[in-house]
Amino acid sequence: MERLDHLEHLDKHLVDELAQVARETVRDELREQTRKQRRTAMLYAASGAVALYAGAALALAVGLALALGLPDWAAALITAAILGAVAYVLRGAARPAASRPTAGQAETVAGQDRVAGAAAPVAAPPSGLGTPYPPVPPVAPGAVGTPEPGAAPRQDDVDPEQPHHRA
Repeated sequence: MERLDHLEHLDKHLVDELAQVARETVRDELREQTRKQRRTAMLYAASGAVALYAGAALALAVGLALALGLPDWAAALITAAILGAVAYVLRGAARPAASRPTAGQAETVAGQDRVAGAAAPVAAPPSGLGTPYPPVPPVAPGAVGTPEPGAAPRQDDVDPEQPHHRA
């Protein structure tokens, strides 16, 4: 038995040593990757700062060019409107493509919001609370084989093979 206890101690020592080596290897690899990512992030930040100054210089140049033929306040107002339009276009370009309806979807959704019995619109209402009205049932009320809403099902309508609960 002492022999097995001695081997167990060696196994535990080997496992601890392997775990230590693995931790150090992973730590070194993460440190190296972090260093590369930090450098990349600093370069992106510097690029953004330089682009901001370049945009400011461009806006100033546009304002000064407009000020040659217009009053200063009008040139500043036109420059601000141009910058606002560019910001709006960039914001629209930054949105995911899935949230923007295509031309065909926009026409379909626009036509459905006033038609009684049409399927629910693709987009949610501005309130974000879901569909603006309840969904239309797949079968028209009063069709053959369907009971009236609120009426108890007849014995002939109950299928013993189907579950006995309603969705």
